Amino acid sequence: MTRVLVVEDDPQLVRALVINMQARRYGVDAAPDGASALRLAAARQPDVVMLDLGLPDMDGVDVIRALRGWTRVPILVLSARRASDEKVAALDAGADDYITKPFSMDELMARLRAAVRRTEDGPPSAETTLVETDDFTIDLLAKKVVRSGRDVRLTPTEWHLLEILVTNPGRLITQKHLLSEVWGGPQSNKTNYLRVYMAQLRRKLESDPSHPRYLITEPGMGYRFEG
Repeated sequence: MTRVLVVEDDPQLVRALVINMQARRYGVDAAPDGASALRLAAARQPDVVMLDLGLPDMDGVDVIRALRGWTRVPILVLSARRASDEKVAALDAGADDYITKPFSMDELMARLRAAVRRTEDGPPSAETTLVETDDFTIDLLAKKVVRSGRDVRLTPTEWHLLEILVTNPGRLITQKHLLSEVWGGPQSNKTNYLRVYMAQLRRKLESDPSHPRYLITEPGMGYRFEG
């Protein structure tokens, strides 16, 4: 049974989450603050953590950093904070996804299922280097992309961007992280670089670049690859 740790100080929301997850056969533990969440995480080893940022004893971002000191468990942030810089701070600290309150329970359950799948499947490895979609195939070992039977020519920068996204399927990768990994140094705050290169990748890979199916933008935060 997949076990979820809910870190939330609103008892009504906790009750709604517990009812919905137990109905879908998830095991659920709940913690009302950061300190008890960290103790429960160490003792119960959850498969997924759902975390509010506005906790009574500490900021949720600090809880994320503490968890990331010893575990790679998926962390889904559930927060009323809507400012882009706060979302990015949580993602840069190590959160895997960010869901703004209020949210639909159906969307939340879909995000939870996606997090569980990523945990079960793991990232592509040396033994599983092919990433296949309905429109193209990526060979991570050979650094090769094929679409409609033809090789797609990518620049080194385009490949680096694509590789980071593809090896973190479904995970939201922040603009800051991508800029730092691909360009580094003084370019790390130039989001126009990303927009240009992502547009080029979409033209080469997406059947409808204006409505991308695989290379998804999360406005104000970053990008994710949906395979």
